[in-house]
Amino acid sequence: MTLPEKPEAVQGPEGHGASGQPAVTQPAASQPTVAQLAEGYAAKAGLHRSGNGNIDVLKSAGGAQGIAESILPGLVFLVAFTITRELPLALVAALAVAAAFTVIRLVQRKPLTQALAGIVGVGISAWLANSTGKAEDFYVPGFFTNFAYIVGMAISIAVRWPFAGLIFGFIRNEGLDWRKNPARVKAYQIGTWVIIGVLALRLLVQVPLYFMGEPGFAALATTRLLMGAPLYILGIWVAWLLTRPGVTAQPG
Repeated sequence: MTLPEKPEAVQGPEGHGASGQPAVTQPAASQPTVAQLAEGYAAKAGLHRSGNGNIDVLKSAGGAQGIAESILPGLVFLVAFTITRELPLALVAALAVAAAFTVIRLVQRKPLTQALAGIVGVGISAWLANSTGKAEDFYVPGFFTNFAYIVGMAISIAVRWPFAGLIFGFIRNEGLDWRKNPARVKAYQIGTWVIIGVLALRLLVQVPLYFMGEPGFAALATTRLLMGAPLYILGIWVAWLLTRPGVTAQPG
């Protein structure tokens, strides 16, 4: 996209302005490069590129603080309920941890998106579990979130706009040019299936544990922690490796 040019200064005799002072030349506005656009899009998508051009998986998962924000509320809920068997107390403890992370981000002046999403998610889960009186219902919203992502990614594959391509393509400075190459489209479809597989595996393991009721609560809570950020990082990394562009021979 071509940026509109700035109006030129009114010239007087011998290159001076209308006031008789030397005309000031306005520097041309620099347009963002493809790399800068890619970096901005990837950052908004929550993915980041390392200095060597590869995906920074740890940073993409939110870094150490982001991973803690995703794990600790559920871990505190599990420990508190296992020890006290008091559901309201365990729910309050989980909400307190999520709120503490939000305050920390305020103090650090960091983006609140992830922390706010976390506390809203914990709040919905706590409300549902408190309404039904069943500790295992704390994990039900996560099932629907996983299912929604699976459906959305499957649709992206069907319409040949695979999710992995939309994210990884910008990190690799491919933009949307990969859509012109059937081989790249297929590679990104496979990468998207890998991410879908991670989400589907969560449901296959956790939903049966949920229907076991209270006897399956400890296993459900434990698998939710193990199959959260750690499995997500592994899935993203495998998808990244599977979608690497092939090495092309250079002329001469």
